[in-house]
Amino acid sequence: MRTTHKTLALIAFATLLGISSKAQLNPLSSQFYTNQYLINPAFAGAGEGLKVNGAYRKLWSNVPGSPLTQNLTVDYGFGRVGLGLTVNNESAGLQRQTRVVGSYAYHLPLSGDNQQLHFGVSLGFMSQRLENADIYGNPSDPMVWQYNDRKTYLDGDFGVSYTSDHLNIQASIPNLKSVLKKDVIKLADVATFYTAVSYRILLSEGAEGVDAEPKVAYRGVKGFDNIWDAGAQIGIADRQAFLLGMYHSTKNATFGLGMDYKRQYLISATYTTQTSALSNYTNGSFELNLRLSLGRKGK
Repeated sequence: MRTTHKTLALIAFATLLGISSKAQLNPLSSQFYTNQYLINPAFAGAGEGLKVNGAYRKLWSNVPGSPLTQNLTVDYGFGRVGLGLTVNNESAGLQRQTRVVGSYAYHLPLSGDNQQLHFGVSLGFMSQRLENADIYGNPSDPMVWQYNDRKTYLDGDFGVSYTSDHLNIQASIPNLKSVLKKDVIKLADVATFYTAVSYRILLSEGAEGVDAEPKVAYRGVKGFDNIWDAGAQIGIADRQAFLLGMYHSTKNATFGLGMDYKRQYLISATYTTQTSALSNYTNGSFELNLRLSLGRKGK
């Protein structure tokens, strides 16, 4: 009987790891437009002033142990320097992951059209554990012990970008520890690189101005095929209201809307349909984003 319980526990553990990995194919949607600092430290303090962003994401359906993401970023820009802090907490099944990093960015002005080069680096720590209290079976199983015995380790990110009033080109390498150093326990839910190009098109000017910003992104996730993202954000009333639509090569899509009142108080909500691999088991995920900006224009 004890052997049976142990076998069932291992099967459940492996299943939950697989569900968690597929869930990570959908990053926080705010990284595409409203908070690019999430994926690229080069945007820390871009635009000067203080920005505080909070994000919360959960599966639409209340599945026990379903993925949950909570994120807080704070960044501040002064002159050519930007500083930032990111706190990210994720849970999925038995897994618990906490990541805290601080960022330094340098913003180099170029001539005309508000052109700038941005360079950024992050450094902090990552902690990953299995929640023993939620295990149905033997919590002292060697597989669980091996996972939880890993120490909290240093982690970081690196990013660069070019921005102007219209064009945005960027590239970043998140999770540097996973890229540069092999781990005993191999994870398949780690972002390996991110690149994106977008171009803002002004359709009309003034207080009722409308603009569109199409974007194409190409990113890597460890253990999976590289992913394409393509879509656009439509800004209304001089970008104080916006609509978002993105299609992902994982055969799912993201839709959202939001308001950025006086470019200081932002609230947005997005819904991401489930990837094709899990569409028969769960619905998509809902994400809420809040931002307070105290300063000049933000990225």
